[in-house]
Amino acid sequence: MNFLTNAGSKIFKLCGLAIVIFVIVTVIKNKFDILKATNESAQQVFVTAEEKTRQLACLTKNIYWESANEPFEGKVAVAQVTINRAESGRFAADICGVVYQKNIILGREVCQFSWMCDGSPKIKPIYPAHWKESEEVAKKVLLEGFRLPSLKNALYFHADYVQTQWGKPQVAKIGRHIFYSERI
Repeated sequence: MNFLTNAGSKIFKLCGLAIVIFVIVTVIKNKFDILKATNESAQQVFVTAEEKTRQLACLTKNIYWESANEPFEGKVAVAQVTINRAESGRFAADICGVVYQKNIILGREVCQFSWMCDGSPKIKPIYPAHWKESEEVAKKVLLEGFRLPSLKNALYFHADYVQTQWGKPQVAKIGRHIFYSERI
């Protein structure tokens, strides 16, 4: 009887040990999977300082040339639409790509932003104070993630004196611009 008790005890201990080993292996495997996923996503979003500076310059230009005379919120809104487009998968994949994106429609070159196709040279800003504010807004939006909640899905805008037939849902009017999301 003592032999059966010892054998049962050994089997019980072996089963317990097997369960502990299984749990440890499972936990370690899960930790490695999480680390691997984190590392892969970090590699996908890793951007050099040089590239971030280039994207910041493109965003600053777009804010300035589209909304230099607009209030702070108007500048934020233009920046946010630019970033929303880059993140949407429907436009170029980065900010500079969105800003300089051109399409050919019915044989005509069409720019995403009016200042790109208006024919005037955009060598340097005309109003340094507006440029400085555009730069500050670009930093807040791009580097600090500052956003206007009402423009979370906004991809389009135009000046309030322009008539369009877009048929898109209007999400906000800020300064002289009206902002739209994609059709629902």
